[in-house]
Amino acid sequence: KNIPPLLSPELLKALSEMGHGDRLVIADGNFPAASKGANHLVIRCDGHGVPEILEAVLAVYPLDSFVEKSAFLMQVPEPGAKRPEIWARYEDIVGKYEKKECITSIPKPEFMAEAEKAYLIIASSEKALYANIMLQKGCI
Repeated sequence: KNIPPLLSPELLKALSEMGHGDRLVIADGNFPAASKGANHLVIRCDGHGVPEILEAVLAVYPLDSFVEKSAFLMQVPEPGAKRPEIWARYEDIVGKYEKKECITSIPKPEFMAEAEKAYLIIASSEKALYANIMLQKGCI
């Protein structure tokens, strides 16, 4: 009951296997999920965008409250670039489940390096650019 139907059995298993402090990436359609997740778990959610996956995941997945920031966005590397519009949607979704203040953005090279250490990468069909988000799991 009340499990979002977007969460497949494979994805639910992966989420439940994760421990406190483990990270997952919900990747946009341009993210190199297969190469960054070569040594980790990659689950495809083709046909879905990051916001709907984020909503489904946060319905069953707590963010880490023992750290100041537990949700990470990939900064746009071009100087003076506009803030991606989709980020406001992420803030609204996270705000339904957690404190919005737990979200921060990190430089693209740092995000990519951290993604290579993530337990799970969820590959989406999201078309928005710089729409990747990394979540750090908290305690149940």
